[in-house]
Amino acid sequence: MSIKVGILMGGPSEEREVSIHTGKAVLEACKSNGYITTEYFFQNDYRSFLKDLKDQEIIFNALHGGIGENGKIQEWMDKHNIRYTGSGPTASAKCMDKAKSKEIAKLIGMKTPEWEILFSQNDLPTLSLPFVIKPNDQGSTVGLSIVHNDSDIKPALIKAFQHGNVVMVEKYISGRELTVTVLGGKAYPIIEIKPSHELYDYECKYIKGMSEYICPADLSEQLAKSIQNDTELIFEELKCNVYARADYLMDKIGDYYFLEMNTLPGMTSTSLVPKSVNATGMSFDDLVKNIIELSL
Repeated sequence: MSIKVGILMGGPSEEREVSIHTGKAVLEACKSNGYITTEYFFQNDYRSFLKDLKDQEIIFNALHGGIGENGKIQEWMDKHNIRYTGSGPTASAKCMDKAKSKEIAKLIGMKTPEWEILFSQNDLPTLSLPFVIKPNDQGSTVGLSIVHNDSDIKPALIKAFQHGNVVMVEKYISGRELTVTVLGGKAYPIIEIKPSHELYDYECKYIKGMSEYICPADLSEQLAKSIQNDTELIFEELKCNVYARADYLMDKIGDYYFLEMNTLPGMTSTSLVPKSVNATGMSFDDLVKNIIELSL
């Protein structure tokens, strides 16, 4: 008997378009897997879908950012006994709060760049330059700036506070960008990202040809295993479920620093999770099937 899968996409966040791309890709994979599929687009009021969502056997949460990723929708679906893919409300909230997830990483002995939190654009950072200024609860590098000079601090703060009420200032680590997919508690091959810009920004993430991806990353077996083991550990400590993606920076001497855990990573043609699992021979259709089956 075919599984009835509802795909929830869109939402009011600044990552709405990315969510729709993810939802469309997941929809095609669900059809290929023989599932009975229904699309659910919403702008603000997801509650209007309550009866329809309850009719599905599982909801594939293809939302990104905002209420789709910060635990609000997960909490609401739990309350109404709606089964969905991915992490629950507690893990989602912890991971969306970059400072909180970094605190947990630090507690278990992982390196993470030094940081501080600002609550007003009139507050000034105390960290030494260079540093990154970004909203504490946004994804896809929305509102993010790398600051090298004092004159750039104020514009970067204004930009970040346009996208959130809490801003993180984080010491800038110059080095290699690495990302690790976890599926079913297991870390998959590490990807090194080589963006055409100074950082892996929105354009480099979502426009084909703007970044080079090396998978598996050119790392020693010992170093790769260490990063994968730490990723599985932080996945467990944050109480993540089914799948997620951890991002790191590695400096010139080979020390790696945890940046954040994404509980709803992108699932588009340029996305990292499909690239990582594909290195083991897993197709996109099989990835979607595994996420659904692990969530049931």
